[in-house]
Amino acid sequence: MAKTQARRTVVLGMLGTMLDGGQGPRRWERWRPTVALCQQDDLLVDRLELLYSPNAAVLAATVTEDIHQVSADTQVRGVEVDIQDPWDLEEVYGALLDYARSYPFQPEQEDYLVHITTGTHIVQICMFLLVESRHIPARLVQTAPPSGRDRGPGKYSIIDLDLSKHDRLATRFQQEQREGLSFLKAGIDTRNAAFNQLIARIEQVAIRSRAPLLITGPTGAGKSQLARRIYALKKARRQVNGPFVDLNCATLRGDAAMSALFGHVKGAFTGALSDRPGLLRQANGGVLFLDEIGELGADEQAMLLRAVEDKRFLPVGSDKEVESDFQLIAGTNRDLQAEVARGAFREDLLARINLWTFQLPALRERPEDIPPNLLYELDQASQALDTRVTMNREAQEHFLRFATSPAARWSGNFRDLNAAVLRMATLAPGGRITRENVDEEQERLRAQWRQGPPPGPGATEDPVQEVLGAAIAAELDRFDRVQLADVLTVCRHSRSLSEAGRHLFARSRERKQSPNDADRLRKYLARFGLAWGDVSRGGSPEAP
Repeated sequence: MAKTQARRTVVLGMLGTMLDGGQGPRRWERWRPTVALCQQDDLLVDRLELLYSPNAAVLAATVTEDIHQVSADTQVRGVEVDIQDPWDLEEVYGALLDYARSYPFQPEQEDYLVHITTGTHIVQICMFLLVESRHIPARLVQTAPPSGRDRGPGKYSIIDLDLSKHDRLATRFQQEQREGLSFLKAGIDTRNAAFNQLIARIEQVAIRSRAPLLITGPTGAGKSQLARRIYALKKARRQVNGPFVDLNCATLRGDAAMSALFGHVKGAFTGALSDRPGLLRQANGGVLFLDEIGELGADEQAMLLRAVEDKRFLPVGSDKEVESDFQLIAGTNRDLQAEVARGAFREDLLARINLWTFQLPALRERPEDIPPNLLYELDQASQALDTRVTMNREAQEHFLRFATSPAARWSGNFRDLNAAVLRMATLAPGGRITRENVDEEQERLRAQWRQGPPPGPGATEDPVQEVLGAAIAAELDRFDRVQLADVLTVCRHSRSLSEAGRHLFARSRERKQSPNDADRLRKYLARFGLAWGDVSRGGSPEAP
């Protein structure tokens, strides 16, 4: 049976013109890292790739000779690297990268170590980066001089940058990521898998990129809160040092929009009694959050595009450009692609801000996340009212049955949930929310959602989507959807549950001795989580 050939150990290292220097016999009295590395009893260096700059050829020859004396089995190959200024990061990295790309690595037959004790700090940093990026398939080796009066070769240590092999380091990085995800979710233990995956991607992008972020989603889905938490996460990681500046663009009108965003100089228009820096300059070094960015006018969009791309813009009335380096987070509940198609939003601006686009789901699309969000809102209500707010078990279960049913439209998303909990907490005796508080709030929410805004011009009324919401309606089979739509239409034109039942079951009731049409209709509606109050036009709730 053939004997397996041992893998060779190859060291790549830059000659240290100071640490490795020395001439004459007294040089052996000095600790020289490159020579000492080849003197280690438990580390056999089969080949040393000794890199040196053009002006260090003589020293390289001396070190090569000395290594041959202390380690005859070590092959030393001198490699001249064209580095004129070893403190120039761009020059050093470029030269070492070229060397790494041209080197015939054979990781199947050889183990590689990169010596990072010698060379300038710039050289050491570049060596580290090339190993970390796997341009050089190696581990790092670091040497240290002997202690005290010992005149030996000193010590060495090998560092593997594969963090998966370092349990404590890997655990710390995983913990840091978990903390970042929890921070972006305000500590709420959300259970919706798609939402958790979305937040994980946002965390990944937020700590690695300063490119614009576009957060879309319905009103009340949490866009502004998420933007604030992205900023706070970046601030905690020392990635920004400026402020968080936010603006709802829907509040801007006319000339005030340009002035608010880009500032103005004194005398730019009537009433401009002094200079105004504008929000873009205030956000310098930090994050600018523009909510409802689709509301900006054409002029503001053009100016914003220039500011995002060049970090420069003109304040109103000024002929001198100013600079501001900020990260933009934009929010919208509009379909900006559709806005581009109808000429209301600039295509080039959209192309610039949607490199990273994240769609926040509506609350009703995340029913499994309502329980943890309820606990969060109870804590928020406790802070707002300066008293401990609780909810007994019966009340909590009753509220969650309603809140997670198709009958709960949550058209205002988290704003509706926040307001509902705050109202119940305010009216609860001693801060303890009861079943009666929940019943009262449910009726208030049902009435609020029934009185919601009518369909827009040209819209086709869809009773199923209106009652259940688009997401849940889309999950229904076509058969069930058509049937439910007809039932809802009859209910809306009936004065009571019983009257609707008589219309719907007019034929089958003729064959029954004791028909109970109201109970039959009630059970049908319950299949979809609906009650009479959800589907009527305000008629008598249960009148026969």
